[in-house]
Parts: sequence; C-alpha cells; structure tokens
Amino acid sequence: MDRECHYALVSQYLDKFTPKFQRQLLEQAHTYCAIFERSLEDFPESFHPLLDNLRSQYEQATWREAVDNIAQRGEDCGAHIIPITSADYPDQLRQIGGAPRLLYIRGNIENLHLPQIAVVGSRRMTRGGGDNARTWSEYLAAGGFAITSGLAHGVDGAAHNGALDGGGKTIAVMATGIDAIYPRAHLKLAEQIIDQDGTLVTEFEPRTKPLATNFPSRNRIISGLSLGVLVVEAALRSGSLITARYALEQNREVFAIPGSIHNPQSRGCHYLIKQGAHLVEKAEEIVDQLKGALSGLALDAMPVNVKAPSAAALPEPNLEADEVRLLSLLGFEPADMDSLIADGLFSAAELSRLLVALEMKGLIESQNGLYQRLK
Repeated sequence: MDRECHYALVSQYLDKFTPKFQRQLLEQAHTYCAIFERSLEDFPESFHPLLDNLRSQYEQATWREAVDNIAQRGEDCGAHIIPITSADYPDQLRQIGGAPRLLYIRGNIENLHLPQIAVVGSRRMTRGGGDNARTWSEYLAAGGFAITSGLAHGVDGAAHNGALDGGGKTIAVMATGIDAIYPRAHLKLAEQIIDQDGTLVTEFEPRTKPLATNFPSRNRIISGLSLGVLVVEAALRSGSLITARYALEQNREVFAIPGSIHNPQSRGCHYLIKQGAHLVEKAEEIVDQLKGALSGLALDAMPVNVKAPSAAALPEPNLEADEVRLLSLLGFEPADMDSLIADGLFSAAELSRLLVALEMKGLIESQNGLYQRLK
C-alpha cells in the first residue's frame, strides 16, 4: 500500500475528520500525504488547529488495528484501495456531491474510466424485462460502453450477463464489502465478471454486510459512474427510481423503456417519462443521445454483426398459422383464457396447446392467469 492510500485509509478512522472536513482540507492540500507531511506554514492559519489535531491522532496510532485489518482483508481477496486523490479514481464519479473518499476494487481498474451506461430495474422483472435488459446491455457493451449495475437479482443480473455475452465490459457496484458478495446466489456471476475482465467496486470496507441503508448509497455510485441511466422496469417505489433521482441530481441522462399500463413493473418507467426521462424503444436511441458526451469514442463504428434490439421486436418467423393468429389476437395487453375463448377462433383445448407453444418459444408469458405478448 503506497503512502497516499495509507494516509487516506487512516483518515477514515480519525476522530471528527468527517467527509466534509476531508473535502475542505483536500481543496487546500490536494493529497492526503500533504495533510500529514507538508509544513503547517503552507496552509492558511485557520486550518492549523485541525491539522495539529489530525497529526496528533496519527502519532497516537489508535487507528492501527482497524487499518491493518482492512488492508489484510483487501489483500486476501485481491482488492485494491483507491482514494479520491488518486489518478485511478474515476473522474465521472469524482464530480458528484458526496463522492466516496475511498473505493475498494476487484478486477480491471481501467474499466472505471470507460464510458458507462447504468442499466437498472426491478428484482421481480417480467420475462420481457429480462430479455430487454440482456439484449440492450449486450448491444451497448459490444458498442464500447461498460454496463454498470448493482449485482442484484432481476434486471441487474440480466444486464451484467448481457454485457458478458456481448464480450464487453461490466461493472458491479456493491452495497457490501468487496469480500462479501450479495446476494450469495450471484457469487458465480461476480467471479465470472472478474474472470472476463470486468470490475467489482464498493465504498464499504471489507466484511460490511448488506444493510438496508447501504443500498441508496450504492445507487448514487451507479449513477455517478455513468453517463446515463437506463431503467428497464421499475415499480413506483423502488431502488431504481432512487438511482434515477440521483442521476438527475448529478446531471446524467435518464432513459426509460415503456411497458403495458397493466404491468406494475412498468409504472415506475411511466412515471419517469412523465417527469422528463427519455422514452426509448431502441438501444440505438441511447447511443444517439449520448454521442455528444463521447467526444473521444468512435461510436459510429458499431460492430456490423450486432443487431440493435428494440423494446418490441417482431416475432420469430417459424410459427404455425394458428400461432400467428393467436399472437395477433393476444396483443401486448394481458388477457385471460375466458376472453380469448370468447373470440371464438379456438377451442379451449386448442387455445391451451397454442399458449404453451408460444410461451415455450419465448413470445408470451403468463402471470397470475393472464397471458401477455412479449414480442
């Protein structure tokens, strides 16, 4: 651990050296090393009492056990510690109010400097929401964006997997310590992200558990790292809307995919659109909107073999005639069996067979006895 990182880590364990005071002092000192090593005469006299106190605490070394434990835990899991004063710290994140003083990183540090799009959404995603999260992330990752999300169940996991499937980069922002993967079901996904040159990042020290208060803090980092936030699906009260709110406060672009008015997981997206978020139906629309912020990236050279996904792709052509008729009849609004039978095109037995066939082909989904077209 170099001296700058050492002093930055120690600073988090000094009494009354709050993030606010750290920010104010760093405006004068520029580095943590200077806070502890530069002559007092180089600082305005008003800062001398604070500097004297900090240096006295440093000499007393009450911080040593905590700092040594964190350094050892980080080393055990192959993590790096990046202070806000480091050139490795992402500039995009440094710009936000309340930027973390320290980041704990596993994987490729360089990914933090790539142009990023955050892809977030419901943990209880629909099949269509999962398809959109995967295919849009795959397309955007193949085009040069890093896909940033929160490693949660649902849309987050689908977004990470989509980026990996596209051979691109993905960044998982954690609400736990760098050595405490949550949810445990995503332990394999986290290791896959590392293995495929991706990145895990958190502001929380090792062994930090997934406390409820940590998730909003994580969400501000997801949006802070990114040029824009894409909300795939979200309920009205959800962490995804918190991420979108942070994005707006940080002057980031917010994109939302619309859905059925009957789908509770679409209401958050519709709310955002009413509040001014960009309604997007194709991933290309995100690229077009962000080109102005990507002066150094050649996004016009998107891979020719990557087909831009849309929110409502046409159905696959290999369908029976009856399947095509039922798909047209069903539309994108949820319908129950009785209403479909009432149209008189199919008997109950025929309808059941066709619904099962279409669901197996990924063209419709059923929830609580209602059937809804996905493509």
